[in-house]
Amino acid sequence: MYDFLIVGCGFAGSVLAERLAEAGKKVLIVDKRDHIGGNAYDFYDTEGILIHKYGPHIFHTNSEEVFRYLSRFTQWRPYEHRVLASVDGQLLPIPINLTTINKLYGRNLTSDEVVKFLASKAELRKPVLTSEDVVVNAVGKELYEKFFRGYTKKQWNLDPSELDASVTARVPTRTNSDDRYFTDTYQAMPKNGYTQMFRNMLSHPNIHIMLNTNYKDIVDLIPYQKLIYTGPIDAYFDYQFGKLPYRIRFGEVFIL
Repeated sequence: MYDFLIVGCGFAGSVLAERLAEAGKKVLIVDKRDHIGGNAYDFYDTEGILIHKYGPHIFHTNSEEVFRYLSRFTQWRPYEHRVLASVDGQLLPIPINLTTINKLYGRNLTSDEVVKFLASKAELRKPVLTSEDVVVNAVGKELYEKFFRGYTKKQWNLDPSELDASVTARVPTRTNSDDRYFTDTYQAMPKNGYTQMFRNMLSHPNIHIMLNTNYKDIVDLIPYQKLIYTGPIDAYFDYQFGKLPYRIRFGEVFIL
């Protein structure tokens, strides 16, 4: 008899498994893939290069509690993410900052002057409902087309005019020269990779792991008290209303 059956060995499932196991609960955690770590899974190739199989995962947080907790399972190496966008034949920092504007327009604006410049470009949108509205309202249609529209459409497989405002509201426009993608207090990468961090996290004797396992194949065969599901919510309901229309597929966490 397990106290909890947890579906998904990614961040949510693994952390919940460790916390429950530490509290004395017996946990069975399953994943339909052949590895732990979810989309943050990484591995070393034959040349010794650490590969993020499902795309780069960059750790950043302002929470000291979160950082200290994960530090129980990994050492860290410093890492600050910086991105350049190819625009009009130039490589420019993104998120848009003071350097971006000065290079793009051949100007030498100060931080105070760039605030006025961006205000002159902005186009008022009311109400702000979509991702397009957010960006155009902040920096205008020209910068929206140059920096945001194509990238957002590629990432989500939807035009920004079809996406909720919250999607791009978290992408800042800076008036200084800070070219880091994130500004969180804690920015680092697990020294030996995410998979090793998850392996350490799930090593508790109260945790049993089953991979290559669809939970629906065992849910009626294995006794447990409660089920925690951390996968895509449309999959949980067998896509009865179709798949959610996103290229990026998020998980949901709920307890039954």
